[in-house]
Amino acid sequence: MKILSSLFFLFSFFIGVANPIPPAGYKTGDVAADFKLKSVDGKTYSMSDYKDAKGFIVVFTCNHCPFAKKYEDRINDLAKKYKSKGYILLAINPNDPTVQPEDSFDLMKVRAKEKGFAFPYLFDEGQKVYPQYGATKTPHAFLLDKNRVVKYIGAIDDNVDSAADVKEKYLENAIAAVESGKTPSPENTKAIGCGIKYKK
Repeated sequence: MKILSSLFFLFSFFIGVANPIPPAGYKTGDVAADFKLKSVDGKTYSMSDYKDAKGFIVVFTCNHCPFAKKYEDRINDLAKKYKSKGYILLAINPNDPTVQPEDSFDLMKVRAKEKGFAFPYLFDEGQKVYPQYGATKTPHAFLLDKNRVVKYIGAIDDNVDSAADVKEKYLENAIAAVESGKTPSPENTKAIGCGIKYKK
């Protein structure tokens, strides 16, 4: 019964009000376009703002999704750990707040303050950026090198429920590979999370 309940929980969040056809988006090896998005701190951010960055960790996430909530602390830790190594983490909320009110810009400000986010928490107003990337879930991670070449796409790690029980740190392993001049393996994993909410 517990397993059935868990499966129903997962299914109910996966189907959500999400894009019926996932956007094609970027593949590894593609060069990602820059963006300019407003953040909860009142500023706007672009990757071009970081002239000396060695790379970028772009994570599509949000306030309401239970999967995104389970990763908030891990995302925060990644931002702190890799900033000193030259990798900038930019988190983007792709959801339309008219569909999911918990993901409004005002509530993004509240959540960022509550959790002490150490990264820009950006709002994809008009939902123009996430289709370019091909993001389909929250969270969904993309690793870019300093030239904005996409090196890794997918999950942050292999355990949604417990950071302590993670066996494969996909995103961190990809960063280590890029640091060593190697191709990440795997380059792609399946992102697990809630479907992105869009206005029909």
